[in-house]
Amino acid sequence: MATPRLYYRAMQQLSLIGLVAGVLSMPMAASAGERLPQSLIRIPDTVNTVFVAETSTAEFHRFDRLDDKVFHRGSHYMSIGQAGDGKAVSGDKRTPLGVYFVTEQLDTTRLHRKYGATAFPLDYPNAWDLRAERSGDGIWVHGADPDGGRRPQKDTDGCIALENSDLLTLAPAFRDNVTPVVVTRTIGWADAADNESLRRELEQAVRAWAASMEVSDLHAFLSSYDEDFQRWGMDHDEWLSFSAQTLNLPAISTAAVSDLLLLAYPEEEGVYLSRFQLRLVDGGGETSAPKRLYWRRNSSGDLKIVAEDSG
Repeated sequence: MATPRLYYRAMQQLSLIGLVAGVLSMPMAASAGERLPQSLIRIPDTVNTVFVAETSTAEFHRFDRLDDKVFHRGSHYMSIGQAGDGKAVSGDKRTPLGVYFVTEQLDTTRLHRKYGATAFPLDYPNAWDLRAERSGDGIWVHGADPDGGRRPQKDTDGCIALENSDLLTLAPAFRDNVTPVVVTRTIGWADAADNESLRRELEQAVRAWAASMEVSDLHAFLSSYDEDFQRWGMDHDEWLSFSAQTLNLPAISTAAVSDLLLLAYPEEEGVYLSRFQLRLVDGGGETSAPKRLYWRRNSSGDLKIVAEDSG
């Protein structure tokens, strides 16, 4: 375990070390009079568009970030799973609720006509789904059969289906492994300023987590994790043991966070997703990769990590 002296050193350095280099000082704001979904806590300038699929209204909303502000750019009709939302197991014909990222754009010319003009697979199941023991795969945002007419609101095997003309209009905004698709039952609209305190709290939590790696403070690092944390089939105690063996091999000299995205997780009270680019420098060289941390507020009101993933 780290000494108290090392712990206080980590806390003192939070305001000094260049973990986020100005990225966290530029909050997202709404345009004048604009109201946004409460789930959009912080959108970095590297994310041009966020899509929010509202299952209760069958609307697929587009939000664009421009000049440090986020604008609602309109919505389009969509269809979801035949059995509704809340996917739990493979084959249940439900659309998952959660935060997902587009992985690629598919050429649908050789696929069944029901997939329409193009398709964008989502990365379901994510770490939160796996933690909840949800199964299945093959969840896409795709078009519709050009000769099939308007699809009913509940008509897919679990995917999100848009009219071909609408999807082709939106297609340039889908970026592989960058564009989030938030799937929620009902959007809670609010002024962007309403999330200010929460945004700062989450930014500080991510900053402290990274700082503890940079100063090799194992105690501070492990204190970020909830007792209910799970990853790679390991529970909290197994994760502590694994982290104690690997955190300092070799010692990390730089842990820099950039492109921080913060979203409230839909239909999960007190759960938040932070996704960012993590650059690590150690004795073995330098690596940079996207990272996801799922935070949950515990009974004491503290934010702790309950799941994590790369990508």
